[in-house]
Amino acid sequence: MRVVAIDGPAGAGKSTIARALARRLEIPYLDTGAMYRAVTHAALRDGVEPGDAEAVTHLATTAHIHVGYDTVTVDGVDVTHEIRSDRINQAVSRVAAISGVRMVLREQQRAWVSKHGGGVVEGRDIGTVVFPDATLKVFLTASAQVRARRRVAEYGGDVEAIARSISERDRLDSSRADSPLMTADGSITVDTSDLSIDEVVAKLHALVVEREATNG
Repeated sequence: MRVVAIDGPAGAGKSTIARALARRLEIPYLDTGAMYRAVTHAALRDGVEPGDAEAVTHLATTAHIHVGYDTVTVDGVDVTHEIRSDRINQAVSRVAAISGVRMVLREQQRAWVSKHGGGVVEGRDIGTVVFPDATLKVFLTASAQVRARRRVAEYGGDVEAIARSISERDRLDSSRADSPLMTADGSITVDTSDLSIDEVVAKLHALVVEREATNG
């Protein structure tokens, strides 16, 4: 089963690159970060404190979350754009730090890959925890300033404020007790700061082909 695990901090280009790589490899794509954002949306929608581990874990278990190629729904409502809002950005790290939520969503991610027979899966703990035996494990990164400029180009806002927010998100994600953001053993680190999307995708595609040839 072909599984490509792509991890990295916010704004490193994971979603764009993972989508493009999945198209090139002709396999499905899953954005696991959208799953955590969807749970965060459900919590804020229901007036649940994002740090309330028991209540948020219950929501992760009971909410009907569907992450498609281009759309995300929660309980049948399209929240594709809403989950990228500042409101969600400010709360999602607290939700993602809850062990119960991570356990529920990891099982959903593994079930998704099993159902689809593989895929390009992007997030923050895919190569370290969810699929440590993936065909290829990649850690994408870029400077905070570059990542902030990319976010502004896509969603608008102030570069300096977003850069500070990204740095804080990095700190929270890297220091949480359960599945912190880190480079997985055996992963390839790619700094996308000065590379085009096409260059990164071509590099990763070549690495997948090389790994599969080496592993028979």
